Amino acid sequence: MSRKKFIESHNATCKNWNWSWSFVNHEEKFIIFGAWDTNTNGDCALIFSEIWSDNKSRKPLAINESREHIRLIEEEQYDLKTFQIVQEEFRDKNGLYKTKIKSFTPKLEDKNLFKVGQLWYAKSESNEISYNSRLENHALFPEGSVKQITVNTFERSKKARKKCIEFHGCICIICNIDFGKKYGPLAEGLIHVHHKISLAEIGNEYEVNPIKDLVPVCPNCHAVIHRTKPALSVKQVIELLNSQKRVNNQ
Repeated sequence: MSRKKFIESHNATCKNWNWSWSFVNHEEKFIIFGAWDTNTNGDCALIFSEIWSDNKSRKPLAINESREHIRLIEEEQYDLKTFQIVQEEFRDKNGLYKTKIKSFTPKLEDKNLFKVGQLWYAKSESNEISYNSRLENHALFPEGSVKQITVNTFERSKKARKKCIEFHGCICIICNIDFGKKYGPLAEGLIHVHHKISLAEIGNEYEVNPIKDLVPVCPNCHAVIHRTKPALSVKQVIELLNSQKRVNNQ
């Protein structure tokens, strides 16, 4: 099944089948976004960014259409659904890297929309179940067997980490937690160091500036930073935290 036939099977459409990555069904009031694997982390996918308006490889018609679809979800209570798209990178006749659709999964998933700055994400609802339900429907799952797994790892400089902490301290730059003060001597000096630019994105060896390129963050904030793909910036997570504080104080 082609992508067009898949979308049309759900009575949805778009303005340009070559460039659009979002589609609408006005009768049933739902929007479908294609979620690229390169922008997906677990159940969370980046589906729209105002920054993409400056990307010449994305056509203005498709950008404006997706922005309108975001508005329909936010203001007119259209439901949001996504399907997974696998991206493939290739070189054009001029030797420039470009991307195209390699494949897609013809299955829609219900999502919730949330915004971080100029970024919009699609995220699944919580799949947590109640404690009583877990007891009533408990099952045993085998764990502990040994498997050999090959992964790419990126070497990190212990000296750079040390210099970062010497300059910034062991306090989370986002939530200001100091593990030593909160938990006592046992947790003194406990902190993660975050690369503002992911080593996985850089790919090659480079000279890291421990003052400008690294920042201390707690494990919780570090997990939130990498909750999305690409990762959120420190500034965006601070904005999230402050926004939620205002909500909780209302």
